[in-house]
Order: sequence, then structure tokens, then C-alpha cells
Amino acid sequence: MAYLPEHQPSKLQTPLLPMFILLLLREAPQRESAISNDLVELPLFPLTLVLFPGATIPLQIFEFRYRVMMQTLVQSDLRFGVVYSDAVSGSAAGIGCVGEIVKHERLVDDRFFLICKGQERFRVTDLVRTKPYLVAKVTWLEDRPSGEENLDELANEVEVLMIEVIRLSNRLNGKPDKESQDLRKNQFPTPFSFFVGSTFEGAPMEQQ
Repeated sequence: MAYLPEHQPSKLQTPLLPMFILLLLREAPQRESAISNDLVELPLFPLTLVLFPGATIPLQIFEFRYRVMMQTLVQSDLRFGVVYSDAVSGSAAGIGCVGEIVKHERLVDDRFFLICKGQERFRVTDLVRTKPYLVAKVTWLEDRPSGEENLDELANEVEVLMIEVIRLSNRLNGKPDKESQDLRKNQFPTPFSFFVGSTFEGAPMEQQ
């Protein structure tokens, strides 16, 4: 299994980003995460990255256990769970995001090239098995605004801050300044928050 960053859209890379993320976390209103009572079984992919709803990631599958997983998935519902796994400790997060296979190519040696898109989030409640690959029981999460804040106004403030961060990031990395406008693209605040989080590279723990 491998993550292919060269196929990813441009990311923001600057030491200011973790501070910016923490600022967003402090300023954002608390969300209520409704948890479904229904338990479903979901195969899991531990990765050293965080998948957000609406974001896409390219993957190359070469480990035997994950090739077995993909051979099953491409003949069924094409969905699996992506959970962040710390590269040092190997511990996995309890909340992940469903990745849906939107494009795949199977090679002659049974490796796979995949493009996956993030769907709904989930919470892991129990491990069903670990071999040949992880399967867990999960419950679905639904982010709901608290209703105590004007989220559109806050999202507009975040967009202004993000445009400034992009400008500073370009300057620090020796890139020409580009006018960044309409980052929200008429998105509602919740999907826009996922978009903002997905653009920060190199801070997976803060993203999680």
C-alpha cells in the first residue's frame, strides 16, 4: 500500500499552518456529532494521512492483504474505511472517513492503482478481525452545527484568513503571488470546513 502525493492537488506548506489550524479549532463553534445506533462492518485502511469527506486520494496497492481486500471490494460496494495511523507509534485513530473507489486499474501482478473519494465519517466501536486485513464495526457520524453561531459569517472569515495564508505560503516558498478568490465556491460551512482541513499537508494529527 502506498500513498501517491504526486497526484494530489496543490497543498499549503508552511510552518504557519499548524498555528492557523489551531486558530480555526479555537474559533469554530462546537459541532454535535450525531451517532447512528446501527452498527455496520467496514474493512479498514490505516494510512499516515487523514481523508476528509469530498477529498480525493490516489493509492497504489501492493501489499498482499490489501490486494485481497481490493479484489473483494471491486466486486462489491467499492467502499472501505480510511483511518489515520501514526507513523511512529502505529496507533490508529478511532474516527475515520469512508473512501469510495471512483476509479481503479488492476495490473497483471494483481497490484491496484486507485482513486478514492471521501464520503461520510465514522467512529470505530470494535474490531471484528485483523487478518487477512482489518475489519471493524463502525457507527456513522453526522456533523451538525450547534446553532449558536452564524456559520456563514464564520466561514467567510475563514476564507479571508485562508487567502492570506496562501499568499504568505507562496511568498515563503518563493512562488509568485496569485490572486485567490472564491475558495468556498458556494459550499455550505460544513463541507467548506472539510475542504480547509484537507488542504493542510504535514499536520495529520491536527487534521485528525
